[in-house]
Amino acid sequence: MSQRDQMLIERAQAGDRSALNELVSLYEERAYKYAFRLTRNQDLASDVVADAFVRINSALKNFRGQSAFGTWLYRIVTNCYLDRKKRDKEARNVSLDSTLQVGSGELERQWEDDSDGPVEIAERNEREQAMQDALAQMPEYQQAMLVMYHVESLSYEDIAETLDLPIGTVKSRLNRARVALRDILSQQPELFSIG
Repeated sequence: MSQRDQMLIERAQAGDRSALNELVSLYEERAYKYAFRLTRNQDLASDVVADAFVRINSALKNFRGQSAFGTWLYRIVTNCYLDRKKRDKEARNVSLDSTLQVGSGELERQWEDDSDGPVEIAERNEREQAMQDALAQMPEYQQAMLVMYHVESLSYEDIAETLDLPIGTVKSRLNRARVALRDILSQQPELFSIG
């Protein structure tokens, strides 16, 4: 954990609201990006992050620094996401063409590749949509693990710590999630050549 994080955590644990606010502002965008990758919905991602920071506010006094603050944050965001999915099975998807609200303003997604023509772009978009649809059919914990490993580039150790699971369990569950995703995608051989 960085010295800055440690200092802010200690001050926040002592009741310094400005330290807590600074900690939130340091991690807010990262938490939102992760939540958005899980939810694919701007409003739901914002709600998940809000829930996570409420939990952090109340649980920070018990944080002992046994893991990095970022790892602890991923665990809380993941748990908030899973809790919301349990409560609300009617989550909406957001178009990949829409803008993304982040703490520093608005980001516009651009899927531009000068070397590809309209056919290649349409095929890529169709594969991306098929991938999102396939992920949506999977249990939330498998979605979270795939996003953590393949999108967020977290190590097995970080995922194990985030989800409070043994590394062997993470590896086997991640492997099962990959197999399940491959099985779903293999039903569309025109988009995915899976061997």
